Amino acid sequence: MERTVVVESGRVRGRVVDGVSAFLGIPYAAAPEGPGMFEAPAPATPWDGVRDALELGPTAPQPPYDPPFDRLLANPITPGPEFLNVNVWTPEGGSGLPVMVWFPGGAFRNGSNAPPTYDGAAFARDGVVLVSVNYRLGVQGFGVVAGAPSNRGLLDQLAALRWVQDNIAAFGGDPGQVTIFGQSAGGMSVATLLSIPAAKGLFRRAIVQSGTAEAVAVESDAALVTAEVAKRLGVPATADGLGSIAVPELITAQRIVSQELRQTPDPTRWGSSVIRTGGGIMPFFPVIDGELVHEVPLAAIARGAAAGTDLMAGTTTEEFRLFTVPTGVTAAVTAEALPLLLRQRGLDPAIVEEYQANHPDYSPGDILTAVTSDDFFTQPTIRLAEAQRAAGGSAYVYEFAWRSPLDGLGACHALELPFVFDTLGTATSPLFGPEPPQELADRMHAAWVAFGTTGSPGWSQYDATARPVQTFTHQPR
Repeated sequence: MERTVVVESGRVRGRVVDGVSAFLGIPYAAAPEGPGMFEAPAPATPWDGVRDALELGPTAPQPPYDPPFDRLLANPITPGPEFLNVNVWTPEGGSGLPVMVWFPGGAFRNGSNAPPTYDGAAFARDGVVLVSVNYRLGVQGFGVVAGAPSNRGLLDQLAALRWVQDNIAAFGGDPGQVTIFGQSAGGMSVATLLSIPAAKGLFRRAIVQSGTAEAVAVESDAALVTAEVAKRLGVPATADGLGSIAVPELITAQRIVSQELRQTPDPTRWGSSVIRTGGGIMPFFPVIDGELVHEVPLAAIARGAAAGTDLMAGTTTEEFRLFTVPTGVTAAVTAEALPLLLRQRGLDPAIVEEYQANHPDYSPGDILTAVTSDDFFTQPTIRLAEAQRAAGGSAYVYEFAWRSPLDGLGACHALELPFVFDTLGTATSPLFGPEPPQELADRMHAAWVAFGTTGSPGWSQYDATARPVQTFTHQPR
């Protein structure tokens, strides 16, 4: 069975299965190709007749994940110019429904709305219109390029949210009841959108999953990364220079530079704010450009930038095990190397004593991973919740503690995703093992639906005294 909906650019045809309509690959902005590769997003080009929205659309240009992450994280890549697109799932016959808009993660370098994990049918089944968004990545989305606006990936996200405001009623959604949510780089995007004036009025609620409100770099530091990419290509680091390069060549150069940064995270070469913000593994993220982003998002939120927005934020218990266990880093760290590695991250090695006291069975690599998880994810999440509450806003905090059956990964980064989307039956990653607990997915998914519908996920708001945190595991607490 099929269904046709009229949006601003024309008519789109979706597919109806079990009472849920799915419209896939709808352009929300014009294809950013040629001279437009580094320009702000333009309105989608109108079409005649009825456009099929039956298959997933193209994904943003990006490299595949490097091993071993290519085996652990689903990342389908589909070439094509119209990658600034959205997928929409909606219940048949609904109107005035809450809307949830998903921004996928991937270190601002990878990711899309195409993985099976992000199928929105369960949200639609439960009365929510789910929209998932592609946005520009890497140099195209977040490189500082002379002659082009910075933060193009954020500008894409804003364009998608304006598209939702203008079109979601046609799918049964209420544009006044929009929740934005995202994980990792998507969560960092959400936290940044919470803080900037350009996003005012585009959403009412926000969920930050494994993100931070501190993921911005100084524009001049970020320009050093772009300069390295341009140097490899033999062109100026300008919109004209980089725009003259074929996209596959640009992605190849970007990938090499990303690998070099991870191997030698020298702040004098890459910029101190890039190394600190990205932990030495991420070369791309939003920048303070004075146009869209004026300061570290946390500072704006602390002054009340998001006081009228309902907030939920959380992490997994052992975030960084995804990055250190499969790569062999955890096993390789020695007691002698541990203090040096902590100093490189700007941390006092004396904290090792407290971690050892709390976890006497931890190896030096386990301690490094635990400290990095707390420094990069847990503490920023607490700071975000405290800033939001101190400014008079609402904030709820969660922790995902169920552990992967894969040896050593624990409750690692990205593990909560199919539980949130209730897609354990279709998610393709081996992270979840053969028998992940559906009952946990039922509870977690229901909390996200409740928050998107009412602004409360079902537990107490965070405060700096009692510090209530909802823990999702076999036995919730």
